[in-house]
Amino acid sequence: MDDWTPRTIAIAAGRPHGPGEPLNTPIVATSTFEAGGDSVYARSDGTETWHALEEAVGALEGGHATSFGSGVATLSAVLDTLPVGSSVAVPTFSYAVTRGAMHHAEKMGRITVTELEPTDTQAWVDCDADLLWLESPTNPTLEVMEIETIARGTRGCVVVDNTFATPLHQQPLKLGADIVVHSATKLIGGHSDLLLGITVAADETIAAELRGARTRIGSTPGALEAWLALRGLRTMPVRLAEQTKTAALLASRLAEHPAVTKVRYPGFGMMVSFELATAEAADQVCSAVRLIRAATSLGGVESLVERRAWLPGEERVPAGLLRFSVGLEDPEDLWRDLVTALG
Repeated sequence: MDDWTPRTIAIAAGRPHGPGEPLNTPIVATSTFEAGGDSVYARSDGTETWHALEEAVGALEGGHATSFGSGVATLSAVLDTLPVGSSVAVPTFSYAVTRGAMHHAEKMGRITVTELEPTDTQAWVDCDADLLWLESPTNPTLEVMEIETIARGTRGCVVVDNTFATPLHQQPLKLGADIVVHSATKLIGGHSDLLLGITVAADETIAAELRGARTRIGSTPGALEAWLALRGLRTMPVRLAEQTKTAALLASRLAEHPAVTKVRYPGFGMMVSFELATAEAADQVCSAVRLIRAATSLGGVESLVERRAWLPGEERVPAGLLRFSVGLEDPEDLWRDLVTALG
């Protein structure tokens, strides 16, 4: 598998092998196992469906994967492994739920939290936090962090939320990160029909700690959700390639539109954020689009747009910023929808 491309790994990894074996991993719907085997109870030992998904994502990221019931559950598991009193650094602009959960843990006296500007690399290197939680690109401002410089220059455990980039655009473990997290609800699943999270650890010892946290918290994935995520993973390379081409095209066109004051696009991936002059103008776009859906979340085959500043915890996001998750629709249809909505 080491000599396969990521596109091939996404299709081939995590499949049963051997004469008479099914081509696809089945949905294993069980909570317990008959005594005498390697598995006793699904919460602690997992199932064949979970293991297949973890093998495939782990192969793509180059580490040891553990699946969870949601993307946020991966954060809970990471925090669960920290001793009380640990210090954590998180980007000022990052997923609001991540920062909210960290500040809640701080309020409860479990950790201390420092927020740093995503692109102030030296501040991250100089930071003495026990855990550095990176997002790259950041949500929703799409800033790219210097993962390798930070990871090589700090003593703390480095976690990278790789949901937006996916292992097809960056592999943080190879850049020195200790843990990668994904909301598999997004691009891995790819169809807006499941909730699931995945951690990938560079070291088996860390992976074992995360699996232990999963057992303690009880944040296990459902059998159907794990199977759907694995099926979604098979097509992620071709989906993301098309979405990326469309996103780049629309970002360049939006940059030329007179109603748009700023476009944020990191040069890869299917996420585009663009700003209008006012919150009212942005809300009007969300109300006027017909093909693009005004909804939260991202990474599905359908295009979604959302004004992020209305959400609690996103008050620092520019009021007129729209986060645009580019889907698989025809780019010209999407552009016509945007132009009409922009007025």
